[in-house]
Amino acid sequence: MATYNKRGYKTPKSNDIADDASNDLSEAYNGESTTAEVFETLDEQANKAEDWVVKNQKLIIGLVAAIAVVTTCYFLYMKYVVEPKESKAVNNIFQAQQYFKQAVESQTAQDSLFTLALKGGEGKLGFEGIISEYAGTQTADLAEYFAGMSYFNLKDYKNAVAHLEKFKTNDENLKPIALGVIGDSFSELKKYDESLSYYLKAAKASDNDFTSPRYLKKHGILALSQGKKAEALESFLAIKEKYSTSAEASDIDGYIARAE
Repeated sequence: MATYNKRGYKTPKSNDIADDASNDLSEAYNGESTTAEVFETLDEQANKAEDWVVKNQKLIIGLVAAIAVVTTCYFLYMKYVVEPKESKAVNNIFQAQQYFKQAVESQTAQDSLFTLALKGGEGKLGFEGIISEYAGTQTADLAEYFAGMSYFNLKDYKNAVAHLEKFKTNDENLKPIALGVIGDSFSELKKYDESLSYYLKAAKASDNDFTSPRYLKKHGILALSQGKKAEALESFLAIKEKYSTSAEASDIDGYIARAE
């Protein structure tokens, strides 16, 4: 059977094919290839990284161990120190809170009851003792609030401010009241600029129809007494526009007229 070759086609010799393959392999692996250079670079970097790990493995192990120790200590501290401490603080604050409640509800002997709430009685710690003994607990933080309110009722306004400024909370009821009482305390101390500032903080701490208009009105009245009519008017108008159903809004028009 006849065999025909296409025009221009030459049957390659086996030696030619071998030579071409040899050349291709040589180009790929002779070090002049870009791909080879990349792999060599990566190998060098990997070797350097491995060398660094080997040389510094004690440091690495030490860092990992330190992180593990810190994490473990934190959980152990929370479980075996903070939680039991918090539980004890809750049990110990009960009597002080009872004295405080009795003082608020009582018509007589209020000062002595507030003092007992602060200093303690019947072998139990008062709010000051709770703050000192159980520092760092949520109960100690709450004791700051009660201590501040107790001092305010005893007309010791400096101590009232000192404790209430340390009280940290996001509670929508306690936060504005604490800030407002700081404002009242500064007013009693005749530090009117500080008082005005805290009244505004109290008004903004929780947007509601009880505390917001109450402290806006206090701010407005104090500002008016200090000749700051523009500030007073702003607070009075806020009550009229935003808290028209509040008790403070019932006579607000008269205050607005005085401030204009």
